[in-house]
Amino acid sequence: AMLKDLAQLMPATAGMRRWGAAALDLSYVAAGRYEGFWGRELKAWDIAAGLLLVKEAGGMVEGLREGQDPLETGSILATNTLLFGQVSKLLRG
Repeated sequence: AMLKDLAQLMPATAGMRRWGAAALDLSYVAAGRYEGFWGRELKAWDIAAGLLLVKEAGGMVEGLREGQDPLETGSILATNTLLFGQVSKLLRG
């Protein structure tokens, strides 16, 4: 699934980085260092604090599938408000 996601996103971006820790990646979205983050099959303890940081910073956070709770499914999409529609369209099909 991640390779399929990359195939959708790579042509539409200038580049991608991943440090390997969802909490760090989400905090970078909140700080404006990253424009977005997505992940699949993550644990709630890996994303809960970062999810809150992004929301409090004014970003958008949802499940990868519309209407899903990322804390329940472990699949998350977080971006700044300007890019959420574009990124979600690419990842959600």
